[in-house]
Amino acid sequence: MNRRRFIEGSLALTAGVVLFDQARKAEAAPTTQDSLLSRMTWLNEPASAKIAGEQIVVRSRAKTDFWQKTFDGYIADSGHFDHLSVPGDFTFTACINGKYATQYDQAGLMVRLDSENWMRCGTEFIDGKRFASVVFTRNYSDGSTLPDLSDTEPVWWRVIRKRDSIETLCSLNGVQFTSVRMGYFQPTRPVEVGIMCAAPSGPGFEATFKDLKLQTT
Repeated sequence: MNRRRFIEGSLALTAGVVLFDQARKAEAAPTTQDSLLSRMTWLNEPASAKIAGEQIVVRSRAKTDFWQKTFDGYIADSGHFDHLSVPGDFTFTACINGKYATQYDQAGLMVRLDSENWMRCGTEFIDGKRFASVVFTRNYSDGSTLPDLSDTEPVWWRVIRKRDSIETLCSLNGVQFTSVRMGYFQPTRPVEVGIMCAAPSGPGFEATFKDLKLQTT
């Protein structure tokens, strides 16, 4: 091989190493919102879902809900859940707002094994006001509420799965979070995690989700 071919071959090899290294770094980089949304799939597709810039705007269908049995035997698994699978511990965060108008309109985050084992948290509209709502379901649903952080502004919600627990937190600025509730969740099994909305009583409403972030450990 003459000197010119040797140099050309060396340059090609170097370029290949650089491209491989760039690809490896890209794979290792934190998951961006756009790539998260492209990897997520719907359980029960909403009336519409539009990605606009750095957010997704979702229109829920009428008479949709997530609930299991407690109080009156009511069972519903028709709410909208855009999700992806995560095998271990993680932190998932999103900034959420909605045009809440009808009793029990709700938008937030969800962690799910199946129809009888899940957790949802977010803003829920009850008796004309916004509340921070968390529901854990292990065959039977149980729920808790407290006044929402704002009557109009978006709220950041975060779920942290660690071993056999899920902790829910909320924030007005996406930096300082307040713990709302922690509950038991089956360990070791992969779960589906993502954004959810539902309109149990009304004709449907519009919810906006942005700043989705997933960190795994």
